[in-house]
Amino acid sequence: MTWFLRRIGVSVILIWIVASIVFLAIRMVPGDPAEILLSQGGIAPDPSLVAEIHSQLGLDKPLPVQYADRFVGLFRGDLGESLTDGTPVASEIMRRLPRTLELIAVSALLALIFGIPAGLIAANHPGGWLDRLSGWMSALGLSVPIFVVGTLLVLVFSQTLGLVPAGGYVPLWPDPARHFMLLAMPALTIALGLFPMIFRMTRASVLEVLQRDFVRTATAKGLSHGAIMSRHVLRNALMPVVTVLGLQLGTLLGGTVLVEYVFNFPGLSGLMVDAVNARDYPFVEGVVLVIAILFVLINLGVDLIYGVLDPRVRRS
Repeated sequence: MTWFLRRIGVSVILIWIVASIVFLAIRMVPGDPAEILLSQGGIAPDPSLVAEIHSQLGLDKPLPVQYADRFVGLFRGDLGESLTDGTPVASEIMRRLPRTLELIAVSALLALIFGIPAGLIAANHPGGWLDRLSGWMSALGLSVPIFVVGTLLVLVFSQTLGLVPAGGYVPLWPDPARHFMLLAMPALTIALGLFPMIFRMTRASVLEVLQRDFVRTATAKGLSHGAIMSRHVLRNALMPVVTVLGLQLGTLLGGTVLVEYVFNFPGLSGLMVDAVNARDYPFVEGVVLVIAILFVLINLGVDLIYGVLDPRVRRS
């Protein structure tokens, strides 16, 4: 329990550090956000309007006061309002965040469903036809950019075969069938990029664990191959897989921009791109902060899973 509480405490400190870095980084960006927002065709903006936006953003206050106000707002769940239409940043992020999280979760599930069994079979039959086929597929998945994969899926399944719509989004209710139909291709696009790493890491890890002494001992005791794989090999081999998956999930939080663009999927990454193009600094800061916090929480989850898979970690 002490180990778990210590890891949670470290994560809270990391979130505070990340929030502080985001706060300072946004304010160190060259240029006055109010002047950039109001500038039209090179004409200098009205100073009164600039002062109004400064007051709206709190930029007319000393930096320590801005810092304190920001963290008070964070504790209340207030991330400010959009400069373009006055939309509360927190509410728009919470509207879009579940879509991106669902997309990433479904993609990771597909990659795990196919990557781990393929890695296990390949490790048990090295050099076999499935090992070679999976190796070619993983090499292809690593070498083809994700936006090319998405475009090809649209071309084949939407434009040529007409099986699914080319893109878009509808809520889960009241039309779950169309919801998952629209989710299928973007999730498959991301999963095809995750599969090679899951497969390769599972294969390499299983091969390494199969050479350990406790596996030889279990074999000498007469345990069946299936029992050895399920009780001893798989649990130890999953540690590196969990590491890779955790890092990739964190990266995907801000890296689904191209997929969301190709499939017109209204997620969090697309919101950040729109905010950057509109010079909407409260939205940019809010999205970056949320992505950074989720990255820290994902790493916390990986650490906690480590503690479950390997009790020795909890004693470190």
